[in-house]
This record gives sequence, C-alpha cells and structure tokens, in this order.
Amino acid sequence: MARTRLTPERESELYAAVLDLLREVGYDALTMDAVAARTRSSKATLYRQWGSKPELVVTAMRHNKPVSLSDVDTGSLRGDFHAVLGRSDDCQMEKDSALMRGLSHAVHDNPDLLQALRELLIEPEMTGLDTLLRRAVDRGEVRPDNPALKYLPHMLIGAFAARQLVEDRPVDQAFLSDYVDSVILPALGV
Repeated sequence: MARTRLTPERESELYAAVLDLLREVGYDALTMDAVAARTRSSKATLYRQWGSKPELVVTAMRHNKPVSLSDVDTGSLRGDFHAVLGRSDDCQMEKDSALMRGLSHAVHDNPDLLQALRELLIEPEMTGLDTLLRRAVDRGEVRPDNPALKYLPHMLIGAFAARQLVEDRPVDQAFLSDYVDSVILPALGV
C-alpha cells in the first residue's frame, strides 16, 4: 500500500463509506467509481492508496475491527475470550456477520479478494489467536498437545456461520458468550 497522506479521520470516514456501500450493493456490484463518488475522492487516489478493490475492502474491514486478539490479556483464557466479545456490540456483530457471509460467496469468483482477505484479515487474526492460545498454554490452562487447538479457528468461524443457518437468528454477545463457555473452553479442557 502506498504511503497515505490522508488524515486518520478522513481514512476512517472513507473506510466507513466503503463498508456501507458493501452492505448496500454487495462485493460484486461495488465499484471504485461508486466509492470515489460516495467519498468525494478521485478513483486515481483510491488506486494509488490501496491498489485494488479487494485491498480497499479488506483494509476497510480490518480498520473496522474493535480489537486485536493479541492485545487482550486478562490473565485467563476465559477472561480473554469474554474481553474480546465485550468490545463489540450486538448491532456491530450482526453487521460484521452479514458482511462476512456476503464476502464468503464473493471469494469463490474473486481470487484476488480471497488473497487479500487471507493476507490482511485472516492471517493477522490467526497470529493474534495463536498468541492468545500460547499464553493459555504457558499459564497451564490448556495442554500443549490438546487436539482441539488446531481446530479453534474453525469452531469460531463456524459459530458465526451456523447461527444464521441453523436458527435463522443473528450472532450476538449472549450466543457467543454461551458458545465460548459451552463449546470452546470445554474442547480446550478449560
């Protein structure tokens, strides 16, 4: 990404507009022209700053994240998970889940989007999750050979995807809190 000359406020405003457009029209119909018009920017500026639509979209999503997993350290794994959940409200969770569901369909036809998602959002989150889990192992809360450790990302993503499918209800804090206590922590032996 090119060096930005945008103020942090302007950058936040631009990212919010990108996410609003994405929710309104979906990834495939989202164009750099529409982003430029909505944000009163030039298309050339958008390409110079972000290089491509996938990078802009994923960077906007990354910017919108309320917390980095590696920054959370309450002293216990349960506390860490609940602290992460507490930093986002139900409305934001529902919006984020809807965005991720929409993008999960778009990645099948857009390999550049999949690559950007992996590089800019998934890999940093995996690194943060690894840090969080490594601290739990170091504290003796989780056995280092626990076979569920390698499936934790799958379990977490599954919670977001399955709630809407199984119950036709959005993901919320109460559901995720119960899921952590009933599924994640027991699987890890906590």
